[in-house]
Formats: sequence, structure tokens, C-alpha cells
Amino acid sequence: MSDLDSEVLPLPPRYRFRDLLLGDQSFQNDDRVQVEFYVNENTFKERLKLFFIKNQRSSLRIRLFNFSLKLLTCLLYIVRVLLDDPGLGIGCWGCPKQKYTFNESSSEINWAPILWVERKMALWAIQVIVAIISFLETMLLIYLSYKGNIWEQMFRVSFVLEMINTLPFITTIFWAPLRNLFIPVFLNCWLAKHALENMINDFHRAILRTQSAMFNQVLILFCTLLCLLFTGTCGIQHLERAGENLSLLTSFYFCIVTFSTVGYGDVTPKIWPSQLLVVIMICVALVVLPLQFEELVYLWMERQKSGGNYSRHRAQTERHVVLCVSSLKIDLLMDFLNEFYAHPRLQDYYVVILCPTEMDIQVRRVLQIPLWSQRVIYLQGSALKDQDLMRAKMDNGEACFILSSRNEVDRTAADHQTILRAWAVKDFAPNCPLYVQILKPENKFHVKFADHVVCEEECKYAMLALNCICPATSTLITLLVHTSRGQEGQESPEQWQRMYGRCSGNEVYHVRMGDSKFFREYQGKSFTYAAFHAHKKYGVCLIGLKREENKSILLNPGPRHTLAASDTCFYINITKEENSAFIFKQEEKQRRGLVGPGQGPSRLPMHSIIASVGTVAMDLQHTECRPPQGSGASKLALPTENGSGSRRPSIAPVLELADSSALLPCDLLSDQSEDEMMPSDDEGLSVVEYVKGYPPNSPYIGSSPTLCHLLPVKAPFCCLRLDKGCEHNSYEDAKAYGFKNKLIIVSAETAGNGLYNFIVPLRAYYRSRKELNPIVLLLDNKPDRHFLEAICCFPMVYYMEGSVDNLDSLLQCGIIYADNLVVVDKESTMSAEEDYMADAKTIVNVQTMFRLFPSLSITTELTHPSNMRFMQFRAKDSYSLALSKLEKRERENGSNLAFMFRLPFAAGRVFSISMLDTLLYQSFVKDYMISITRLLLGLDTTPGSGYLCAMKITEDDLWIGSYGRLFQKLCSSSAEIPIGIYRTECHVFSTSESQISVNMEECEDARDLKGPWGARAGAGGGGGGGSTHGRHSAGGDPAEHALLRRKSLQWARRLSRKSPRPAGKAAAEWISQQRLSLYRRSERQELSELVKNRMKHLGLPTTGYDEMNDHQNTLSYVLINPPPDTRLEPNDIVYLIRSDPLAHVASSSQSRKSSCSNKLASCNPETRDETQL
Repeated sequence: MSDLDSEVLPLPPRYRFRDLLLGDQSFQNDDRVQVEFYVNENTFKERLKLFFIKNQRSSLRIRLFNFSLKLLTCLLYIVRVLLDDPGLGIGCWGCPKQKYTFNESSSEINWAPILWVERKMALWAIQVIVAIISFLETMLLIYLSYKGNIWEQMFRVSFVLEMINTLPFITTIFWAPLRNLFIPVFLNCWLAKHALENMINDFHRAILRTQSAMFNQVLILFCTLLCLLFTGTCGIQHLERAGENLSLLTSFYFCIVTFSTVGYGDVTPKIWPSQLLVVIMICVALVVLPLQFEELVYLWMERQKSGGNYSRHRAQTERHVVLCVSSLKIDLLMDFLNEFYAHPRLQDYYVVILCPTEMDIQVRRVLQIPLWSQRVIYLQGSALKDQDLMRAKMDNGEACFILSSRNEVDRTAADHQTILRAWAVKDFAPNCPLYVQILKPENKFHVKFADHVVCEEECKYAMLALNCICPATSTLITLLVHTSRGQEGQESPEQWQRMYGRCSGNEVYHVRMGDSKFFREYQGKSFTYAAFHAHKKYGVCLIGLKREENKSILLNPGPRHTLAASDTCFYINITKEENSAFIFKQEEKQRRGLVGPGQGPSRLPMHSIIASVGTVAMDLQHTECRPPQGSGASKLALPTENGSGSRRPSIAPVLELADSSALLPCDLLSDQSEDEMMPSDDEGLSVVEYVKGYPPNSPYIGSSPTLCHLLPVKAPFCCLRLDKGCEHNSYEDAKAYGFKNKLIIVSAETAGNGLYNFIVPLRAYYRSRKELNPIVLLLDNKPDRHFLEAICCFPMVYYMEGSVDNLDSLLQCGIIYADNLVVVDKESTMSAEEDYMADAKTIVNVQTMFRLFPSLSITTELTHPSNMRFMQFRAKDSYSLALSKLEKRERENGSNLAFMFRLPFAAGRVFSISMLDTLLYQSFVKDYMISITRLLLGLDTTPGSGYLCAMKITEDDLWIGSYGRLFQKLCSSSAEIPIGIYRTECHVFSTSESQISVNMEECEDARDLKGPWGARAGAGGGGGGGSTHGRHSAGGDPAEHALLRRKSLQWARRLSRKSPRPAGKAAAEWISQQRLSLYRRSERQELSELVKNRMKHLGLPTTGYDEMNDHQNTLSYVLINPPPDTRLEPNDIVYLIRSDPLAHVASSSQSRKSSCSNKLASCNPETRDETQL
């Protein structure tokens, strides 16, 4: 090989750099040929086709030119008609003109006026040029679109019309006499219509617009009507040249009158050709127009189903939010709309609903109401399609709410759909705030990028857990997160309904302290001082704050926290401060109001809060901020120095700044003393062995770490089984364990990760060791090892396989030793053919347990809130019927809380997670509500933030008198903030309502007379501890059943002889009451016999079961932030926000120990260790 052949020329720089990067030198000696690739054939025809047909923009220009050309020909035709006058003479080009007069009596037609017209030379030249251009363009397009079948191209209607309107003009160039020949140029209107359709299609392709079918169809229909009118007008006008010589305007008038089926008859065609044309045009209209209208109606119906578009102009000029759901039910829609539009500043917002399913009949009916039809837009589409997100104008939305379908059988699959929707929205509109609802906690971390996330199972199980130690927590939280003005029940004759409805209007609001009239004067003071005096003066309850430099919200940070002007204060009140008007009373009225503590119903400054639409007027008095100096004792017992009775006992003042030597909550990290005080207890050693720490195994990613009571060593999995012994212990039932406290039983279908959030609040570090209740999980399916690994570190947590509808399972898990039973809605029953039947099985099972174990506190979760009226159902109870009427009346008045007066809901016995949907909706206006709710439920533990607990008011504590004085006592002694009362009161049924009940005195007499089978061990005693711990006694012998029936009859006769007999109707009602009481007693005896027989069959001791009284004459309800002058009653349970005991661990431990013995002890209202006032 020569040197020339071996020499390699240097490559261009781009190739050398590429080879350097690739490091491949094997092909450096090869000859390189640059090859250009074309998408289309590089031929002249393909280039023309690309320009005229394939390229949208150039094709659009060509079609626009063609459309303009056709319109020009029609315009030239009209000009020719206006310039032509048949009366001046008719004939060919250059021929002598002949005048023609129409003879109506003659049947012969002169065809000369039809064949020949008068065409000016300039007009003819323009028409010829236009015809040549149209002809060349048509032939070029035929050539470019030719695909082998020339006849198909030639017989197209557009080609035929083009030839009719162009070839005659081209012919006149070569044969001059034909220049006056009539040519039907007006038929070019149909070619213009065809060009317009193609032009619009190309235009939509060029701008990538896909939702144009409706616009295209309307355009086609309009063009078709216009072409029919134009063709009929020009045709009749020209044919009538041989008749009455009608003008264009007269012909147009005739066509309008004819096509509109009016037919005046003042203008009619005179010759048969024009009459034939009219017949043809009418036939064409009858064929073409219905087809067009049918297509238009079909597209309109489809558009109505899909919802159309939310226009870009509206999105830029109006504010809207988008609601994405899998399926839209009427309950979900109304809950969202009522809560969203309850806020005044959201009245101008629009709601765009994006749902993949077709709108059902109920939703369609609601959205046709004028109140919603102007503000709610329904779009059928998927959030996973950018086209549908574009239709909803997601990128211009103020927020996007993504809700899960909780009625799905597979809730994990529903979460997966929610996650994909959230990802799609975040990808399409990254700046749009996201509000996401997720079902299972293990899926929460997939959507942690969202601005606000509510996990349903987390909130549900934490709320149900708190219901066991703080009664009716579910009702408390539900009322707090609902928007209400407190007007519910104000027209009711029942006092409790008016007060309960009034207090339900309290919500959580926020205000910057430096701008607040409520709290501005307490700048530099302690949080506890500000909370007490704000409640005393304004009736608002300060519950927490947030520092400017810290994003964490702190609930009751304690007296050591000093308020600053930049702090954001969170408070509970009927309305926010901005909507409040302050009315100060005169000094004389103040003195009259403070004459004496016992001379009026009100003892505190704030006497009334009068709600109106959007504004609250508060009556205030000028008083001394500091209360009377008195006893500084930290216990809320009656001070001995004020025991003379001549004046009301005083309460220590709330200090402006914390005194660490006098006010320190007990440090729960060093509560060994409470265990050392009882060395003889059976559980003393085991309790001491508990340690505090963080659970080592979290069942899912994203759970908030909470300091809990833990076992020093994990329990073996075999020891977690309650009903089976193992090598470590031989216990096989709850009785054998000898638990000191009552059980908490949870019935669930599967051991989901949400159950972990049920256990954690009940084992939190701030719960006293003596108050820890054993937890038994009654599961339909066996839990997996991952769940057991997560719960084996908690003390006194067990599980058992069984079902809530099986009496044997309930007895084996120790239901007779339990005070609380929580029935969780099963996933498999959440969907049913009839939506509201999803709760049928749960309701019937709970009703059975309510009859078998009447005094057991049963908390039930339902899928649909409307079904709570069936809980503890009594068919002939007229009081329940009266409540039903009240609910209907409140619903008609537009209340969002129409179900709140149902006794099971008011007492916290029933709960539906759908009631917490408003938490997500309300966070759009109050972005702090989710954080505050999680802190109250114990799902999040922020250092320095307090927690929710409860305490019971006993007979010995009634010396305090009012809720306002209790507020002061708690703030001064233990720095606790009360936020509400759970009140239980006896309800005497009114005879005017024909309500049947058993008199309380008769029940007491019956309890004394019914013999050993009804004796209660430890009956009596004040407080909840006595009513629950003294419940169990030795059961009677079943063989005495017949004797007991006879004794019951004797008891009824004795009552009838002993009591005075009323006369008339009252006597008959009194007798029916006695019979009903006897029937109830007999029924309870049979139920008791059934339970005891099953216990004997299972080998369980019957000593723990006795006759349980169903408290049908009591009702319970929640009062959120009641007025300060509200009187305390026995057995009231006060909700408290207790400061974090770990917030100041670095303080003096000695002072902490000294104050620990004098503090307000934490309370479980269902045990004997309640707080002593």
C-alpha cells in the first residue's frame, strides 16, 4: 500500500471530538460519507404536497386563500345581478339586444332571459381571472391527492361544481359570444362552505385544539342554512327573470318566508322552473337540516355529560378551585359545598368538579338549583389526562382537592388512584396548592409534597382511642371542624338543645397578638395569665400559639411561655375577632352585677354573647384583672380558711409570670413515687418495669414519633394472644390476667397499620401508669408478623381472633370486664348495592350488644352519618321521634350539623369518618386546622405543646360553682386550659308527649326489691369510678329464673298498691308504664340467662356478669367553650389541654417533686384515679 493510500486526512473538529470522547480509533482509516435523511421523499411532488396539504400552517394559508376566492366569486355574482336589467335588452355578446315582456296569460316560457345576462367587460375580466386561478388550484390539488383512481376524483361534488363555475369562463376567452352566457356562480357558496370546514380543521390542528367538535358542528349547521338561503335566493331571482323579474331582496324575503314555514303568499314563483327549484330546495332542506340538527343535538348531549370547558378568560378573571374525585355522591358534594361556601370570603369562588364518571341523577338535580348552578361546573374527565386538566384550567386554580373513594372494597387501590392523581396534578400545575385525602397511613409518604394531607385511618383510630379516655372526643373534634354560627336548636323548647347548639358554633380562629383586641393587653405576660383573663373578660378560650420564627404550633405552652406581639394566637370562640363588636357597660351596671356572688345567675364579667349573621356583640364590664387574693393551695379542694360559709371561697390568682417554686406540672418522667406508694399491689412490680421511650418498630413510613410507655423487653408473639396460653403464661381469658383497670376492646376486620395509631395515644408518656387500660384487639383475620412486631413493645396489648357478631368471641375477649368497646367499620361492608345499606350489619350487631350489655360504652364507626339515627334505636320512643323532627327542621334551615342532636352522636357513641372531610375543606381558609387537630388527637407531638385530657367533677368539687371559676382554679393551680364540658344529665320524659319511661324512684325501689340476682357490688359512690368499677358482682343462680318472674310480678303489684292511683287517662298511662317496666325486666332476665349460659358453656366464670341498667333516662352532650357563668354539675367531665410535662425538664427537680404532690392529677374519667378538685 502506498503512502498516499495510508495517509488519512484530518477530520472536522466535531468528528475528532466525538472520537476522543468515544475512545474508538478502529474506524479512523475508513472513508466517511455524510448522508442526509428526509422524512418525506425528496421529490417535487412531495414538496408540493407538503406545502399544500400536509403542513398545517401552509395548508391553512392555502385554504384561507381558496375560501376568500369563493367569497369573491359570490360577491361578483351579486354585483352582476345588481348591474343587470333585463328590460334594457337580452342577447349574446355582440348580438343585437331584444326586449322581453312577461305575459302572465301565456303558458310558453321565453328562455332567453334565463340563458343570457348582461355582463360588463371589467366584471367579465375579473371573473375570468378568478376562474383561471380556481381551475389551476383545483387541478393541482387533484394531482397531489391522486391515489390511482381518477374517477373517484372526477365525480366528487366539489370537483363537479368547480368545473361548472370555471370552465365556461375559460371558454369565453376563446369564444366571445358566450361572454354573456349565464353561469351559476352562486353555487360557489357550497365550495366556500367546504373550504371553511377544511380551514377550521387545519386551524385546530395548528393550535393543537382538540375540543372543537361542538364548534365545528355549529359552524357547519350555520353555513348549511346560509348556503341554502343564498342558493334559493339567487336561483329563484334568476329564473324569475322570465317571469315577474324579482329583485334579490324580494327573492330573499320569499326564501325566508318559505323556509320558516310561514308562507304569506304575497310573493310566489310564476313559472314552472322556479317552482321546481323551490320544491327541490325544500326537499334538500328537509333531508340535510335534520341530519345536521341530529348531529348537533348528539354533540350537545355528549358535551353536557362531559361538562364542556372552563374557559381561559374566566380562569384569568375569576377564582376557582378544582375538586378531583373518583365518583361523586350527593352527600360528598353537599358536605363540600356547604362547608366551602360557609366562609364569607369564598362566596365569589367557583368550584370545578373533575370526575371520570357520568353525573348521576341526584347530583344533576342539585347542580340545577340556581344557588349552585352559577358556581359549580361539572367536568367529566380524568386528572391523569393533561387535556382534562387543561379543560379545568388547573394551572390557574387557587387549590385542588383530591378526595379518595372510601366506599371502595380495596382501599389500597383507592389510595393508589389518589396518589396518581396527586402526581399528575403536581406535574401539570406545580404551583397549584394541593389538598389530598389519603385512606391508609402507609401511603401517606407518597403525597408528602402536598400542601395539606389528611390520613383517614390515622385520624379515625386516634379519635376512637381518645373516646375511651376522654368521652365524646369524636363529637368535640367534629363540632370544632364544622362551620356553624351557633344557631342550631335555638328554637327548641329543650334547654340542653339550645345550650348544646349554641356552644357548637365555637370554632378555632387565629389572630396576630399585636393586632388583637382580645390579647394585645397581655403582651409580656404568661400564656396562662392571658388565657384566663381573655376568657374572663371576652369569653374566648386561648388554646395555643405560634412563634414568628418557628412554624410549629404549641397548644398550651404553659405559664413559662411569655407572649410577644409577633405571636400568632389560636383561640376558640363563636366567631373571629374581626367580626366582633365590643360593647362596654357602664360602671353602675357593673356594680349592680357584682353585688354578691349568690344574688344572680352570673358571677363573671361576660354575661352574653349575641350571635348575628357575621357579627357578634359582646357585653363587657370593666373589672379588676386580678381576682381576689386568697388561698394559694394547688389542690382544687375546698380551702379550709374559707369554710365559715359566710362568703364564697376564694381562688388563688393567676400569676402574670410563672413562679417555678409554686407552679410546676408534675414531671411524668420521674413518677416512680406513685408506684412506690403501693408496694403491695399485684401490678406494682410490672408497672415499675415499664420504661418510657420511642416505639422501636413503626408499621409504616411517616408516623410521628411519640414517647410512650414501653416494655423493657419485647413480648413474644405467643404472649400477645389473649385466649390461648403459651410456655410463658397459662392465662386463657381476661379474668385470669387480673387486670386492675377495665379493658378497652377494639373490633376490626384486619390488623391494619391504622390500629397502631389507636394504641399510641393510650400508651403516651403523659398517661399515668396507674391509668393504662389493657387493650384487646378483636380481629376477624389473623394479624401478620409486621403488625405484631410493631405492637409487641407496648404493655398490656393483646389480640384475639373473632367477630363482633359472635357472642362467644365477645365473652372470651373479656367484654364483661370492659368499659369501652370500639366497633370499627369493616372494609368489606363499606360498599353495597344500596349505598346506605353498607352499615346494616354493623348497626344490628351493635344494637344486639347494646341489649346484652346496656351499661357498656360502645363507640361505633359508620360509613354514612345519616345512619346514626338507627343507633340504640327505640321504635316507640316519642322523644327520639321529636329529635327526628328537630333534625329535619334544622336541615331545612340549611344547617351543616343537622345530625348533631341525635343522642348517640351528642354522647360520642357514634362516629363517621366522612364527618372529618370538612377538616380538609376548612384548611383552605384555616391552614392550621390539620396541625391543631393532630396535636389534639396525639398524632403529632411537638416539644413544648400540650395534650388533650379530661377530669371529672364530683360532689366535693361543686364549691367552685361556675365554669369561669374552674378556669381560674385550673390556670392558677396546674396551668391547664379547659376547653369544654361533657355533661350527662337525667332526662325526665314529658307526659305531654306521651313518652313512656320508668320513674327513677321506681327503679331505685325495684333495685332494692329484686333480690340477690340484681344486687350490685359496690353500688353508689360518686364519680365515674364508682359507676364503672362497682359494676361487677356475683351473678344469680339460673335455676331461680321462674322464681324471679314471680317476684317481678309481686314487685309490680306492690308498686301498684303503694303508689296513689291517678284517675282517668293518667291512670291508664301509669298502668302502661308499670307494664312496660315489667316487660323490660323480664326481657333483661332472659338476656342475662342467655349470656350466663354461654359463659358456662365456654368454661368462663359467671361471677363477673350481672344485670346491667340501660341508662335510658340520661343523655350526654358536649359544650365547647361554654360561657363563664355556666354552672358546674355533678359528673361533668371537663376537657383540658394540659401543658407538656417534658417542656421544662431542665428545671429544678426538687421543686418539681414538691409540686407534683399538690398538682391536679391526670384523670381517666372511667377509672377511680380521676382528678381531685
